[in-house]
Amino acid sequence: MNNNTTERREVANKKAVSEERAIRKEGEKMEKVLEVKNIEKYYGNKSNLTKAIDNISFEVEKGEFVGIMGASGSGKSTLLNTISTIDRVTSGHIIIKGEDITRLRGNKLNKFRREELGFIFQDFNLLDTLTAYENIAIALTIQKRNAKEIDKRVKEISEKLGIKEILEKYPYQVSGGQKQRIASARAIITNPKLVLADEPTGALDSKSARQLLENFEFLNQKMNATILMVTHDAFTASYANRILFIKDGKIFNEIIKGKDTRKQFFEKIIEVQTLLGGDLNDVI
Repeated sequence: MNNNTTERREVANKKAVSEERAIRKEGEKMEKVLEVKNIEKYYGNKSNLTKAIDNISFEVEKGEFVGIMGASGSGKSTLLNTISTIDRVTSGHIIIKGEDITRLRGNKLNKFRREELGFIFQDFNLLDTLTAYENIAIALTIQKRNAKEIDKRVKEISEKLGIKEILEKYPYQVSGGQKQRIASARAIITNPKLVLADEPTGALDSKSARQLLENFEFLNQKMNATILMVTHDAFTASYANRILFIKDGKIFNEIIKGKDTRKQFFEKIIEVQTLLGGDLNDVI
């Protein structure tokens, strides 16, 4: 791929992103869920300093499904860790629904993480000693919601996700796909502002991965969940509607699905991966 072709494609990508944003702003007033402002993250000391995140800024609007991609060591997981409050930034600000989480400490930070963020793990992290109902309800129980409200919300969300019939079963009694839906129900039962997923399909076979991604699609399109997902896999990323590519701790490129089919979007992702210099064996 020569330099002229590369430059034309980068210009076309930027133009498409700008046009998509203009259309969305014109059509409706968008609500910002996440604002990342000039964040940096350093590890080590003065004699051996590593800059994992280098002045990154971006926004995520309500109802978006955004993927973050990059090679191993690019800074993508560090970025997600700072947004999820697992790690702290060295400088800059992360604002979720108007709350600057970089200023939160102690119990306030724990409360925010518990009530405003949802997490979906690649191994589900369900508790085997609890039924599906109890696994889903646990977040609300921690929030000290009353039993009537918990029961109503668990039954509502389980019906939407098609798992109402297995609520009294234990994780070891249900299929992998059902476990995924239980974990998804648990992640969104508190109506979190943002659902976070780090390499959610990394440990799954192709069938289970596809089921999980279709589940994400349902959460995003039918339940209006705002999802931020880190992945190195182009197939997984193709389910998102916008991708940020990270290289050397910076945003290297951004593409928006728009009216593309998932196959067309997948092909665009592969093109950018090629520009990034990533190993295509890792993304197909």
